[in-house]
This record gives sequence, C-alpha cells and structure tokens, in this order.
Amino acid sequence: MQHLFESLKKNKLFTGIGEELINEVAQNSIIENFKPGDIILREGEYGDKVCLIMRGRVKVVKLADSKGKILMELSESDFFGEMSLIDLRPRSASVVALTDCEVISIPANYFDKLIHLQPQLIINIAKTLSERLRTSNDKILRDFLEYEKEVTEQINKLNYLIDITKRVNSTINLDELLKIILEIAIEITNADRGTVYLIDELTGEIWSKVLEGDEISEIRLPIGKGIAGYVAQTGEIINLEDAYKDPRFNPEIDIKTGYRTKTMLCQPIKDKNGKIVGVFQLINKKEGTFTKKDEEMLSALSIHASIAIQNAKMAQELVNNERLAAIGKMASSIIHDIKNPMTTIKAYAQVLRKKVGESEAIQLVDEVIRQIDRLVNMAQEILDFSRGVSSLNFSKIKLGDFLDGVIAFLSRDFERNKIEIEKAIDFDDEVEIDVDKMTRVIFNIANNSRDAMPEGGKFIIKTWREDDFFYMQFTDTGKGIPEEVKKRLFEPFVTYGKKHGTGLGMAITKKIVTDHKGEIFVESELGKGTTITIKLPLYQK
Repeated sequence: MQHLFESLKKNKLFTGIGEELINEVAQNSIIENFKPGDIILREGEYGDKVCLIMRGRVKVVKLADSKGKILMELSESDFFGEMSLIDLRPRSASVVALTDCEVISIPANYFDKLIHLQPQLIINIAKTLSERLRTSNDKILRDFLEYEKEVTEQINKLNYLIDITKRVNSTINLDELLKIILEIAIEITNADRGTVYLIDELTGEIWSKVLEGDEISEIRLPIGKGIAGYVAQTGEIINLEDAYKDPRFNPEIDIKTGYRTKTMLCQPIKDKNGKIVGVFQLINKKEGTFTKKDEEMLSALSIHASIAIQNAKMAQELVNNERLAAIGKMASSIIHDIKNPMTTIKAYAQVLRKKVGESEAIQLVDEVIRQIDRLVNMAQEILDFSRGVSSLNFSKIKLGDFLDGVIAFLSRDFERNKIEIEKAIDFDDEVEIDVDKMTRVIFNIANNSRDAMPEGGKFIIKTWREDDFFYMQFTDTGKGIPEEVKKRLFEPFVTYGKKHGTGLGMAITKKIVTDHKGEIFVESELGKGTTITIKLPLYQK
C-alpha cells in the first residue's frame, strides 16, 4: 500500500492534493500489469476508469488504419483515460503498452466523486491537457512541415523524371543516346564517372563505347564476367563501399589508367517487362557512398532508358529497311536499263568468238562474256539481298581451278596497286559451291583488302581441309579494322575507310556463306592487317 501511496503522490493528477485524500484514493484503486503490445484502453469504448502510470511507457494511438497513428507517448507520473469520464463520450483513441507496465486504475464512479470534492484535480487535468495540446500542436506542425518537404521532394522528383524523359527521347541515334543516358546517371548519383553497357544477345556479351585518347572504341565483356557482367546475368544490384574487396572486381583498367576505383554502384537496366537490356556502372560517388536513393533514381531512369534504347534500335532498323528498299529499286532499275545493251554486247562477243577461231583473242572474248555476266549478276545480287531473296546454283568444281580463275582476274587490278598475291594452296580437290556467288565473295574480300593497302602490300590466299569441311583464308597487310567496326562488319551499311560503296559488300558476303551452310570469321589488328577465314562443307546435302 505504501508503494501505491508514493506513486500517487508523484503523479501529475495529484499535484497539490493532501496526503489524507491520496491515502483514501490508494484504498479505492487497484494495480494492473500489462505486457508490451497489450491494449490498456480501446478506442470507441465508454470510459470505466482513469489510469495512472506507476512504471513503464505507453502510446496513445488513433486507429485510423491498420497501423494506427501515434498521437503521443506517456511514461511514469502521467495519467490517461480521464476525457471519456469528463465528457461521457466513447474513447477517441486507444492506449497500448510499449513496455512492461504497472498502472493504477481508479474506477469511474469514484473518480467522478473525487473531481466534485477536490477542484484542484480539475485544475491539474486542465494543466496537463494544455501541456499535451501544446506538445500535440508542435508535433502536428513538425509532421506537416515534414509532409510538405516530402511532397515537395516528390514533385521535384516527378519534374526531374519528366525532364529526364525529354532528354532520353531527344535523339534516335544510339551512340548519342547512350552518352545522354550516362550523363544523366552520373548526374543523379553524383558519381565521378561511369559506363552504360548494353546486352548483345547474339554474342552473349555486354558492350559499350568508351573514349580512349581522341578515339571512341568499343569494349565487350562476356555476360557473367566482372561485376557488370554478373549484374547482367543475375539482375542483382551491387553497391560496394570498396570495390577492391569484391573478388569479382577486375583492377586491370585501374592499373592501366592509374585511376583508383573505390565506391561502385552496378545496377541492371530493365524494360517494362522486367527483361535486362543493359547495365549501369557508376564509380566513385563524390561525397560518401552510393545510397538507396541513388538506386531508386537509377531504377526510375532504367525504364525510360530502356524504352529510348528500344526506339533507337527500331528507328535504325527502319532506316536500314528503307535504305535497302531504295537500293533494291535502284538495282531493279539498273538491271532493267543494262540488260538489253549487255545482252547485245554479249551476243556480239559470242559472234566474234566464232570468227576468231582458236587464236589467243578467244581468251579475251571469253573474259568479256564472263564479265558481262558478272556485271548483271552483281546488280541482281544486290536486288535479291534487298528483297531477302536467296537462290543458289551449286556445281561441283575443282577448288584449285576456281581459285586460279579468280586470281587471274584479280592479278591485273592488284598489279596496278602494287599488291602481291601469294598462294598457299594445301587443298585444291573437288568441292560443291555456287561459282558465281562464291566469286562475288572473294571479290568483295579482295576489294576491301586492296582499299586497305593504298601504298601496296601483300594478299595471301590459303586453303586446307579438315574432315568434311574446307577452308579458304584471305590475309592482307593493310591498316586493319577497329574493334568497333569489326564487331559490326557483316551488318548492312557498315563501311570503313571507303569514300564510295553501299556498305552491303560484307553483308552480302556473310549471307552467301551462310546460304552455303558455312561460317565466316574475321581477325584484325590496327596497323598489322586483316585475316578473313571461310569454312564451307565439301558438298551440299
């Protein structure tokens, strides 16, 4: 009882109240114990007691939703539950124990008697309510200011995302677009530098373009290799405070450039369906480490970036298709215009052949006829490629004889350009190919090699056999091909180091080799030359 008496004396409700009355209250009250989470008073119920906290802490909660809004917290010497007894209305909030609590409960009928006998209790309640009201007002103001700040940040974020959307949709040129996306990613994360990789599904690589000196070069990494490759494979977000502590980090570029990578944020670029189309790699945040907010902003950028990238690729494809259609119309017109005069020239050449008999001139006449057919076939080939048409006329020939004929024609042109032809023919037996189209393949490769050796050089032709396949390899000592061009060498309209041409030569070459059920490979090093290898089946099944 003494413990209860001392607790009542310390409570705010009984400030200024005599000990005799406090002792009486102690005799008419009970002690209740509650565990954390217990509901002491429930919102909506009518009051049946006033509670004074002897030990522990409680929270007053407005259960407007499933979580509830905390109005205030009360501790030792505080009291609660008096308002429902004064205004005789249901409780407007619940009181929940935050810790183990000991509470003095004064029954409603006895409390009503007390406040009529002792006006000081009314004054104490009024003082406490005034204090709580001031505290509540301060909290409401703080909450409002915090909410206003949060809303302002959200509006600013929305406006910024709108600006980002405008910026990433300002171009359909993929190279320019990647540069813009990287600039935005660096800007929103406050990174020192970064890279945007795209996924090449055909090669199973991620690729990007970087500035090396005064030239832009393409870098490629296998999916799964390094941190960026790992993110491309798994879709995980990798946020590192020290990149060197992660075994997936490759320090080779740091060693090469002298740059020191510390913090790193690597995050997937996903389209609206959640498919990974690329990777953000941001390095060295200028202040501190990369945060969850940085990750959220990159995620917001991701969807807009993926849509813009897809649009740029589609636009490029449409442009290529339109260019192919235009070239197809041109080829169709050329064929129509040259067919009649070429037919006439060919007829005259055939008549001339009969008149010259077996003289040496017959070889020249035969060459004229072959070149007329070749000229018409070349135009038809471009027309077929633009239309996606493929037709082959296979025949069995001696590979050695075929190459001798091709070399004989090339030699005149190569001699004028100071280019020596070297042969290493280890296989020259029977094969099955479309002679005209395979001739076109070699001419395309040879013409590119000639253009790559403006000061002269050497053109080496090798052949060999492995199992049921034969190989033709063509090597020049020219200026070589940059890595970024080499990766796209067989795409339509890709050209390098030429002032003229359609950019279709190697695309047609690849298609012819593929139609032969073969493969074509390219190796090149700047300043040292290029080697193109063709693998073909001996016979077509």
